[in-house]
Amino acid sequence: MLGDKRRGPLAHATVRVEGNIGTDMECFEDIDTKNPTLKALDLILAAWDEGVDTGVEPQQMAYAALFTALTDLVAIYGEDAVIHLTRGLEKRVVEGEFTLTRRDQ
Repeated sequence: MLGDKRRGPLAHATVRVEGNIGTDMECFEDIDTKNPTLKALDLILAAWDEGVDTGVEPQQMAYAALFTALTDLVAIYGEDAVIHLTRGLEKRVVEGEFTLTRRDQ
């Protein structure tokens, strides 16, 4: 599975490993199979591809992934921690951290 060509949201993305930016970034095709974060990402992408292959729209996959992630994080860390985490997402979105292709405006 790791290193397979992806069609999903990270098909041509560079993955940030363990929150580090810059020289610590790896191309998805060359990821370390022993890194649990990247192994988890690979499993999520495989499920994403399977969903799309069965006719589920990418937007539906995204909402389901967000719901699942947030409910698991609340169960593990509690509501206050997840509120703190989600408040920080706005800045990261504005800065383009989750934008895979830049659009000219």
